[in-house]
Parts: sequence; C-alpha cells; structure tokens
Amino acid sequence: MEPLFAPFLLSFLLFFDLSSSAASPSHISQLFESWCDQHGKTYSSVEEKSYRLSVFQDNYAFVTQHNDMSNSSYSLALNALADLTNHEFKASRLGLSAAAIEFRRPNLREPDLVRDIPASLDWRNKGAVTHVKDQASCGACWAFAATGAMEGVNEIVTGSLVSLSEQELVDCDRTYNTGCEGGLMDYAYQFVIDNHGIDTEQDYPYQGRQKTCNKHKINQQVVTIDDYADVPMNNEKQLLQAVATQPVSVGICGSERAFQLYSKGIFTGPCSTSLDHAVLIVGYGSENGLDYWIVKNSWGSRWGMNGYIHMIRNSGNSEGVCGINMLASYPIKTSPNPPPPSPPGPTKCGFFTYCSAGETCCCKHRLFGICFSWKCCELDSAVCCKDNRHCCPHDYPMCAAKNNQCFKRVGNATITEASEKKQYFRKFSSW
Repeated sequence: MEPLFAPFLLSFLLFFDLSSSAASPSHISQLFESWCDQHGKTYSSVEEKSYRLSVFQDNYAFVTQHNDMSNSSYSLALNALADLTNHEFKASRLGLSAAAIEFRRPNLREPDLVRDIPASLDWRNKGAVTHVKDQASCGACWAFAATGAMEGVNEIVTGSLVSLSEQELVDCDRTYNTGCEGGLMDYAYQFVIDNHGIDTEQDYPYQGRQKTCNKHKINQQVVTIDDYADVPMNNEKQLLQAVATQPVSVGICGSERAFQLYSKGIFTGPCSTSLDHAVLIVGYGSENGLDYWIVKNSWGSRWGMNGYIHMIRNSGNSEGVCGINMLASYPIKTSPNPPPPSPPGPTKCGFFTYCSAGETCCCKHRLFGICFSWKCCELDSAVCCKDNRHCCPHDYPMCAAKNNQCFKRVGNATITEASEKKQYFRKFSSW
C-alpha cells in the first residue's frame, strides 16, 4: 500500500464502519486497533489499553447514534479524542477561566464600521491565519485564541504573518492568568501591551506545560499591539462588524460530548452557555440556508475539519450557540513593530579571549581571584560549575558533576529533569 494513500483509506474505513450497523466486540476491537495506528496511540499497560478500548466503544455508540439522525446539520467521528471520557476531555482540553471572566472589566469600543459587509469572509484566504496548533493536555486555550487574534491583526496592519508564542503567555503572563490552569484573552492582550510586545512561536516554542518564564525571550518583542476591545455582550451584529475587520477571539462552551467528537458540518448544539473554552472566529459564510461562523480551534488538525468547526450564526438566540456571542474580544494595532534586533556579537571574557554569541564565558584556571584561562560554555546565560570543567543552563543552576546532571531548588525540594536536562550538563568547549 502506498504510504500517502494509507491514511486516506484508513479514514474511509473508519467512516464506513461508523455508517454500518456492525458493532460486535471483535469489530470494535479491530476498529480500535486501526484507530490507534492512525493516531499513533500507545498505552502503558494491557489494563490501560483495555480501559481505553471500553471508552472508545462507548464513544463509538454515541457517534453512531448521532450520525443515524437524518435531521442533523453536522456529523461526529472517532477523532483523536475518541479514547477520552467526556470528563477526562473536559479536564484537559479547555481552559477559559470562569473566575477571570467574573472579575474582568469590559473594555468596550465601537468597532470600525464596514459599510458593505460581504456575504461571506474567510481570513485564511487573505493570509491572516497561521497553521492550526495543539494545546495538548494544558488548559491554555485562552493563549491560543489571543495569539491567533494578534497574528491576524498584525498581518492585516503590516502584511507579515508571524506565528506568536503561546508559551510566553503560559510561562510569563501571571498577573491574572494561570498558565495551564486557565486564563482570559483580555488579560493576555494587556500583558503584551505592558510588555511592549511578544516573541515568536519559533523562538519561544510551545511545550504543552507551564515552565519558568524565560527572561531573555520575554524581552524579544517581535510583534506589538496598542490596545484591545471587547464586543458588547450578546451583540451579534457588532460581532459581525468586528469579524469583518479582523479575526476575533471568543469564549464558548466547548465541553459537550458532541463538540469533543465533532467531525464536519454546521454545529448547532445542543450546548450550554457556561463558557469554558476559547477559540478564534476567522470568518463566516452560509450553506443550505444556514449561516455559520468559521472557527479555529486549538486541538490540532485531527479534530473537526482540519482543526476548524462551523458554528451556526443567526440562531435566534442572543447568546449565540454555545454562548459564542457572550465574550468576544480583539486586539488593536496602529503602530509598527519594533525593528529586529541586531545579531549579538561575541562576548569578551578577558583581554584577549572571546566566546561566540549564545555562549557563556567560564573560567578554567584561577589564581588569587584572577582568571588566567577561559573556556566557553555552549549555553546562553549559563552557570559555570565549580569543577571548572562543566556548565549548567540558567534555569537548572545547581551542578552535580558526579551524576552529570543539573538541578534547581523549588521550595524545600531539589529537583531535576534528568531525561531533559542531562544533555545540558556540558564540558567547556575548546577554543
């Protein structure tokens, strides 16, 4: 079988199986094995795999029951989240903070009026939307919705599409937001304003968990915004005006089981208006008499329509389906981005010795407090170990030469990430 054809055939077989009435244990087991191969799923034990099979079987029944309905405008599928119970899904894939919403003070502003609003609009076709990202098992949807909106307005104003760093927001935006424990887009916008910009995804990549704020990366202000605005609550007309101007971040209820297993079509619910998830509206359109929003999610491209969902618009409910009209906001950009910084030059260690950019000077031979011989550590802002032979990264500054590891102290405990940090315990490089 051709490698490129195999995923397509497997997806077709999964869809065919969901459309059939066969549901014997052996059939479900075969389908599960195919699903595991498709999504690269492995489990730590036979018991864990058996449990995931039972969850998969329950989701299979739910998906099949929904897809047998002839009057639904959308369909479900055994997507990459099909081995999670709805409770597990809600605990790991959301992240809009209810507490942050409660204490927020709306920053209301009339949107720029678009006199002739087009019948349909897709900011992806205008080059203002980056690739679909995956928040993984971290409640950082708020960060992805915020960066998506900033990426969009930055491209519209400057003509340059730059993927921005969710990890910077997760690690460093700690005034009101709480990393993987949840947050709100308004506070993320305010953080970027106060920080005078945000770094790129390439320079400060996403890790899927909260880490120590990188003080060097936070000063890499590549893209700036000047303000942000909240669309008045439950005002779909002004929301449409805002989306006609730029991509807009919104809060929704994303915890329904049908939302978890959504595949394609125009999502109409049912769902509550208890907001627990953040997404990005990147356009709108109409199909078969139904108006819809084009919504970018942050659960990877194997969810929904390559990472997107169409959600019904003009539903007749002021809150909108899943509360999509209740918590819309967008960044405002009027000023240019700062010029790119000059590439760093070599670091002077002594009168005649230098280390390259991104390296740290470490003394190899010292006498009476004076260094007579220098070496370079191939890490930026590193800590030089007392053995005068090794160095550790700045965020794991405690050297353990006997174990070839670097540690840090958290509270009363000393911890290390051996598998990740052992590689950073390095000898000084030669001149």
